[in-house]
Amino acid sequence: MPRYLITYPKGQGEDILVEDEHLELGIEQGWAVVSDQHGVCLAVPSHAGATVTRIDDTDASDGQTQG
Repeated sequence: MPRYLITYPKGQGEDILVEDEHLELGIEQGWAVVSDQHGVCLAVPSHAGATVTRIDDTDASDGQTQG
């Protein structure tokens, strides 16, 4: 499931975790825009100094084969 952690510089705002099966991240005219099938969920302006990190959970069996 796509998960994004938005982290603001100290004292600039609260960190936000957004997760949903249909999330997508885009950059539009200086904004980081997180959207799903219904539209925009969250938009962060570039001048806010926030970082956006994708932190999906991974299944322990991903990439492994059984013999």
